[in-house]
Amino acid sequence: MTSIVRSGAAGRAGAVLLLIGPLLSWVAELITAAAWQDPPYAPLYNWVSHLGLTGAPQTAFGQVGNSPLGAVMDAGWVTYGLLLIVGTFLVFDVRRGARPIVVAILATIAGVGVALVGTFQGSNANVETGLIAFHTVGAQSVMLAGNVMAIVVGANGTRIGLSHGRSIASIVLGIAGLVTFPVFMADVFTGWMWNVGLFERGVIYPIMVGHVLLGSGLIGAQRNRSTPRLTAQPERVAS
Repeated sequence: MTSIVRSGAAGRAGAVLLLIGPLLSWVAELITAAAWQDPPYAPLYNWVSHLGLTGAPQTAFGQVGNSPLGAVMDAGWVTYGLLLIVGTFLVFDVRRGARPIVVAILATIAGVGVALVGTFQGSNANVETGLIAFHTVGAQSVMLAGNVMAIVVGANGTRIGLSHGRSIASIVLGIAGLVTFPVFMADVFTGWMWNVGLFERGVIYPIMVGHVLLGSGLIGAQRNRSTPRLTAQPERVAS
């Protein structure tokens, strides 16, 4: 089966970037959430995007936002988006047909989306100026494109070099994220707002776990290809 990924230095570098992106974002989230102490940040209740609010505390989208290290979270999201795009184009060879092109397009949409979330905060000021549209479109773009990408990656796991288990896991994660997306949107638009942070993470975290599986799987596949295999030497028959 024809591979759709690059080997060599470019492929290895891209795999590392795909792995580092979500890990950096999680570290930024943990640091930012730990700094939010008045009141303590509640990951199941509070919006994820409120972690990126900077400046004085404010009530936005029905919740109080007080994130002293909001800039750290914003930087984590922007970095994640850039690493996802660059890493994908280093790994996937778009010259090899429609499959890698589709992955690259989905990764670009998701990467731009998460970068927009980090650039345009979900603040009252942005609501008043209309810039909140960039935040909203960015968030929904990464939620949809990121989960679809996980499914496409899993469906092409053999061509990418992923194990059967990783391929199935990627598909399941993408489906779980897409199923949770309408539940999250209904929770928001009906005004119920019950544990919005739980449903929001239910859409986002499958994407991030999928990228970790993809990056680490590619690193393992690259290592296996570069490891020389010992071949049995034919026995010499004495005359």
